[in-house]
Amino acid sequence: MKHTYFVTGIGTEVGKTIVSAILTESLQADYWKPIQAGDLENSDSIKVKKLVSNESIVFHKNSFALTMPMSPHAAAEIDGVKIFSNKIKRPNTDNNLIIEGAGGLMVPISDKEIIADLIQPKDRIILVSRHYLGSINHTLLTIEALKSRKLQCFGIIFSGKKNKSTESIIEKMSGVPVLGRIDQEPYFDQNIVKEYADIFREKLQ
Repeated sequence: MKHTYFVTGIGTEVGKTIVSAILTESLQADYWKPIQAGDLENSDSIKVKKLVSNESIVFHKNSFALTMPMSPHAAAEIDGVKIFSNKIKRPNTDNNLIIEGAGGLMVPISDKEIIADLIQPKDRIILVSRHYLGSINHTLLTIEALKSRKLQCFGIIFSGKKNKSTESIIEKMSGVPVLGRIDQEPYFDQNIVKEYADIFREKLQ
């Protein structure tokens, strides 16, 4: 059975794109970033494509490719476009699909909708958490926000330097399975991504 995995984070720069690359490699899945804001010449889709080794992986076109590296609602206003969740059509595929969100769940895509509005009830939601002062609060708040929408978090992936206290209290208080962690590597390339993909594969099935 094929699944859709929605990768979100507790904030920006927490490791969503690296996690998305690892999941894409692990499941030999399609990849899709619905909204790309800024850095169009080195977008998240391009980054993931460079990090995966399977050349048959399908990368679906962004629904919105915005020029400014800002919150989607603000970047869309600058570009003179309007974003509506019902106009963001998911790719038609028989394969597993990795969807990478933008920022966190509550990031606005318009003055009425947020990234969470792009998630569907059957999605396997992967939450990427990274230790910093306040990350426990941000992680637990994100999980509560999912629950308030009757959405279930499939699992947490920690990224960056390990902090045993932070990770254990998040696991205990959230009740959400921890799928694993991605260390603070000096760099990421196809070989390192493949190593992590092999580690995560069984937990993702």
